[in-house]
Amino acid sequence: MKIVVRGANWIGDAVMTIPALRRLRQIFDGAEITLYTRSWAEGIFRDAGFIDRIITINAGGNSAKELFREAGTLRKERFDLSILFPNSFESALVSRLANIPRRFGYSKEGRRLLLSDPIRIPEWKNDRHEIFYYLHLVAAVEKSFFGSVELNEAEPQFELDISSERKNKARNLLKSNGVDLDKKLVVFVPGSTNSRAKRWGAKNYAELSSLFQSELGTKVLLIGAADELDVSKKIAEHCDVKPVILTGQTDLSESAAILSLADLVVSNDTGPAHISAAVGAKTIVIFGPTNPKTTLPWGSEMIRVDVDCSPCMLRDCPIDHRCMTRISPEMVFEKAVSML
Repeated sequence: MKIVVRGANWIGDAVMTIPALRRLRQIFDGAEITLYTRSWAEGIFRDAGFIDRIITINAGGNSAKELFREAGTLRKERFDLSILFPNSFESALVSRLANIPRRFGYSKEGRRLLLSDPIRIPEWKNDRHEIFYYLHLVAAVEKSFFGSVELNEAEPQFELDISSERKNKARNLLKSNGVDLDKKLVVFVPGSTNSRAKRWGAKNYAELSSLFQSELGTKVLLIGAADELDVSKKIAEHCDVKPVILTGQTDLSESAAILSLADLVVSNDTGPAHISAAVGAKTIVIFGPTNPKTTLPWGSEMIRVDVDCSPCMLRDCPIDHRCMTRISPEMVFEKAVSML
């Protein structure tokens, strides 16, 4: 059997599909499983043993020409089964145009007729972690093909492998940037591409960096996307002992390898926090406007204060950003010391 899985569209969501992909491999052990996904996701899944191939989607938008081109690519592969993690109409249309016989996805965005097996959105969607949303879809596939479901939801398999070769390259990159790997390495992810409200604040990260370096003698490293470089520079401006800045200098594959080497990662609620937890790094995530019940990186620790307006899910705070400003560097440092 040839199976194609349409991957999620955001980094955090992509990582949260790992348990579902691992379960898919278990139930279709002899099948060829292809992940059809955004090009950046190759950096996450490059060493994943639970998929066989990755086909990347060109960033050409959702024009009719592009959708037919995508469908033609998949049609040539003659897949037997498609599983759609995104809820978009376009992903279902491409799967249908590709003449894939069995097409599983959630019945949303008016795409029910495009799916051979439309799955109803579970009632608990907004009350359970997002990984169970993806696992539920794979469970529907398992039930349809085998008549039963053997799913241990208590312990989802969330691990993501990073090869020794990639780790060695990451070590060399760190050394070339003056990082002493004989000391503990603390990595900050202080940005957030799609939401300013998720950001804890440059001065807070600067004070936290100073605490790490003065109290524990640990080296602090900043990573993130190129459009988050301004945040890293602001942090460095407020630090007496400057952290190492690799923000915008690594692709997702390199960032994942660096995170796997960290003794501790402190991050806003953003995609790399999910990667960090999945590759086995001790991870602290600072939560403010978003809902940790559904999106806290699996296996991470959370810092959060209760305020009446959180979670608001807004990208910009219309008031005083109290969900983040009430979290002090000392609070995060205390949690970090207990984990280290």
